[in-house]
Amino acid sequence: MFSGTGAGVVRDLILAKLDRLRLYLKYLRELRKSSLEDFLGDFRICGATERYLQVAIESVIDVGNEIISSLELGRPERYRDIPYILSAANILPKDFAENLVSMIGFRNLLVHDYASVNLNLVIRYIVEWLKKTGD
Repeated sequence: MFSGTGAGVVRDLILAKLDRLRLYLKYLRELRKSSLEDFLGDFRICGATERYLQVAIESVIDVGNEIISSLELGRPERYRDIPYILSAANILPKDFAENLVSMIGFRNLLVHDYASVNLNLVIRYIVEWLKKTGD
């Protein structure tokens, strides 16, 4: 997939980001064991959950950007363009790309509209996302 100058560096960078993503998913799986009452009542659980969800999605964005850049597939104008570019290049299936677009939209909510985030939506999103990642 990656050839030419610096291919090993790009590969190592992507693998490191994927390792971080796996770590964040592990943390989210652990936090998901909390009861709804604990999640809603304990700012540490709630805050950690939101943060690990955000950085997990950021990791997906970073990996996608690295792949697009290294393969010279263009330049995404927005983060939401990344999955579409990867799908158009036959790197991701279209339905998976749509899931990633949804995740990126949720990340934007966490980052930019954090004051009005519905905590029940965060919980539902984590449960659904972790199901898609094999848990």
